[in-house]
Amino acid sequence: MRLFVVLFALAVSAVSACAAVPVLLEEALKKTLRDNDRWAYTETTVQLDEKGRPKERATVRFDPSKPYAEQYTPLEINGKPPTESALKKYRKKGEKRGDRIEKAERDGEDPKRKSLGELMDLEHAAVTAEDALTVTYEVPLKKEGNNRFPPEKFLVRAVVRKADSTLQLVDMKLRESMRAMLLVKVKSGEATLAFEPADPKFAPPLTKIHAVASASAFFVSIGGSYDLDRKDFKRVKPYGDRFDVQIGTMKALDF
Repeated sequence: MRLFVVLFALAVSAVSACAAVPVLLEEALKKTLRDNDRWAYTETTVQLDEKGRPKERATVRFDPSKPYAEQYTPLEINGKPPTESALKKYRKKGEKRGDRIEKAERDGEDPKRKSLGELMDLEHAAVTAEDALTVTYEVPLKKEGNNRFPPEKFLVRAVVRKADSTLQLVDMKLRESMRAMLLVKVKSGEATLAFEPADPKFAPPLTKIHAVASASAFFVSIGGSYDLDRKDFKRVKPYGDRFDVQIGTMKALDF
């Protein structure tokens, strides 16, 4: 999982009105941000190694209306009820999430580790395809302050539905091999995030992620695949809203 997070941490941000930003794309991103963190759901993740062998399968109920330590409730880990160790792990995960949200509200975003969303150059997004239902944008990455995702190495696309100005798909692909963390050579990788309607009154939430990567460290192959599926959505009020604490805009969508 960590490899995918390093390679493909993806966030969507609200953007200020600007004539250079495509209006349809801007509206879709704003809607995603507005409704982000207001869904409880059941999430199943499946991780396979580079040979397709199972590494972990976990089903967890996430509810952002609960206190941070209680937001992640593991239901099943590798086909079995969660152990006390797993329960503790997810309690700590919730606590760390709360720390990040409150730190971002208090101190602002971390300039040393910008997410992909913070590096997306929306003002230079360009239409690459269009049909009766959708518009596809290629979104370049900024060079300034970018020490994670070399702009020339990555292709980022966003597909927006015309009918309601909402995101349908965001994907990212490594154009060519690159070095990461000095000792790791990333040979290939791509990630796709899908957004599907949960309630017609709100923007479609993130429902699926599929990511694959191939890399080597000290000539040893590493990598594999990661799949995420979310269902049973319920609209809730975020726990942080009790003090008007909200997750930083550029971190709104991450995995």
